[in-house]
Amino acid sequence: MKLFVHCCPRTFANAYVVGTEDTEEAREALVVDPGCMDTVILGFIENNGYQVRGVLLTHDHITHTGGLKTLKRIYNADIYAMNQTVLGHRSIMVRDMDVVTAGPFRFEVISVPGHSPDSVVFKLEGLLFTGDALTAGLVGSTASSYGAAAQVRALRTKVLSLAGDWVVLPGHGPPSSLEAERHFNAGIRRYEERALRPGRI
Repeated sequence: MKLFVHCCPRTFANAYVVGTEDTEEAREALVVDPGCMDTVILGFIENNGYQVRGVLLTHDHITHTGGLKTLKRIYNADIYAMNQTVLGHRSIMVRDMDVVTAGPFRFEVISVPGHSPDSVVFKLEGLLFTGDALTAGLVGSTASSYGAAAQVRALRTKVLSLAGDWVVLPGHGPPSSLEAERHFNAGIRRYEERALRPGRI
C-alpha cells in the first residue's frame, strides 16, 4: 500500500491518497478528505496510473471537501460519508461500526460526533484517518459542552481503546500515533480535568 499526504496550501488541511502497490493488475486508490484537488494530487494519481475507487469524507466541512467537485469531474468514484449528499453529490451513507469494501480496500467506520455531527474516523490497514476529531495533541473544536463531552467519550471508548498502535492521520497538522495520543493528548486531558470540577459536565 502506498500513502500520499498533501497539505492543501489555502486551508492547511491534509488530503490523503491510499493506493495499491505495484502489481500486474489494475492499480486502484482511495482519496480521503479532498480539501483541494490540485495538480500535486492529480499528478500522483495519474503518474501511478490509479483508478480512483472511492472518496472517504471524515466530515463535510468545506476545508475537507473543497476539491470534491473537481475530483468528480475527472473520476467516477463513489463517495462514502455519513450524509446522503455532499456539495450536491450523492454519497454511499456509512454508519458507526460499518465495515465497507471498495475495490481491494476494506475499511471500518467509527462515529465520533462533536466537532460536527457527521464526524467519523476511518480504519484502514493500520491507519486511522481522524479528520478534525483527533489531531496530534488536540481534539476538535465543538460548539457546546455537550458536543465536547460526546466527542471525548467517543474518542476514549472507540478510538483510544483500540488494541495495539495505529498511525493517526489527522485533518490538520502532523501525523501521530495512537499510543502517543493515549498518553499525551493535552486536549483530552484538559477536558477531563475540567469535567471533574464541581458544576462541570
